[in-house]
Amino acid sequence: MTMTAPLAGRSVLLVISGGIAAYKSLELIRLLRKGGAEVRCILTKGGSEFITPLSVSALSEHPVYTDLFSLKDESEMGHIRLSREADLILVAPSSADLMAKMANGIADDLASTTLLASNKPIMVAPAMNPEMWAKASTQRNIETLKQDGVTFIGPASGEMACGETGLGRMVEAEDLFDAICSYFAVSAPLAGYRALVTSGPTYEPIDPVRFIGNRSSGKQGHAIAAALRRAGADVTLVTGPVALPHPVGVRTIHIETAAEMLAACEAVLPCDIAVCAAAVADWRVENAADHKMKKRAGAMPPTLNFTENPDILATISAHKTRPQLVIGFAAETEDAVSSAREKLVRKGCDWILANQVGTTENPAFGADSNQVTLVTRSTTDPWPTLAKNEVAERLVERIVNFMKETDQTNDQRSPAKAS
Repeated sequence: MTMTAPLAGRSVLLVISGGIAAYKSLELIRLLRKGGAEVRCILTKGGSEFITPLSVSALSEHPVYTDLFSLKDESEMGHIRLSREADLILVAPSSADLMAKMANGIADDLASTTLLASNKPIMVAPAMNPEMWAKASTQRNIETLKQDGVTFIGPASGEMACGETGLGRMVEAEDLFDAICSYFAVSAPLAGYRALVTSGPTYEPIDPVRFIGNRSSGKQGHAIAAALRRAGADVTLVTGPVALPHPVGVRTIHIETAAEMLAACEAVLPCDIAVCAAAVADWRVENAADHKMKKRAGAMPPTLNFTENPDILATISAHKTRPQLVIGFAAETEDAVSSAREKLVRKGCDWILANQVGTTENPAFGADSNQVTLVTRSTTDPWPTLAKNEVAERLVERIVNFMKETDQTNDQRSPAKAS
């Protein structure tokens, strides 16, 4: 069993239909969660005769969905969202009845309706009596489903709960886990690429208890790191002080100052992709005090002398092991696109995501949404206001297309990908 799985950040929708093999689904949920996947479950009426919604919910750490006509289920997450938000749908065990519904477009319960509404890859792990498996009608349904693009895992041959022996036994949870891991390893568009993402603010000390910082929450940078990991990249996130959890499956390095961020970034090189989303302080205090500066009656306020911080984006763009794609951010309070285009040339990066911050329409710092314009050497592409995770997904989609085009025109692998 492959325990080092490419599942971090992936979402699997598990449909559990009726049959004694439903007990294996509990072990599969445990393995998927241990591998870093998010698992949501639909339990059919037949499935609930063999395992309980409580056990499924406890292992998946999500509510279990059972009834198409449950107003509670539909208000929390309807069948359309269930089918669309998963990266992969697995039916395990899949009864002959549910396979027949899938093959013939029947949607009379939550499981069959969700499967019919899905636009995502579907895997099926059949479990049934050998005679049921061998029936001509079942085999016709199987051929129809295969033509529709459904992937079959098993069945295996062995002793059944009914006492008969033959083909129809559901494969073990470990085999399903390995099949899912293999699917994501092959399908991930950025598998084999290494990515560096910077996020959050930097804190430049004035004295041991005071600092100069900014309002960056790190939400956008962390969302980009998570989206790159979901696309299969090996991601290192270098982040300033933020109140956010580590993205699942992402190697996270915490720093405070710009100098520390630069050192951490250079230690990650070589890599294929660098996204510099951190709001790095332009200056630091040159004469930071070793002890707390105290206010004294009648004394003049201390004078702070500033010196320029290292330019992380420019340094990475000019580095001897420069990534194939270097992306920066330009948070501006006025004329964001013009400033971003000037910054693109001055820093030597490939793309800039420009956002005009501090406005009522786009406060950006600390908010859950963002409005950006993607600026390249030859194009300007304004995006609508989106949730920051949607900005991240759209950016990663562009990155995937760029890397594909680069690979098609360059037969040699990058130093990072080859290492």
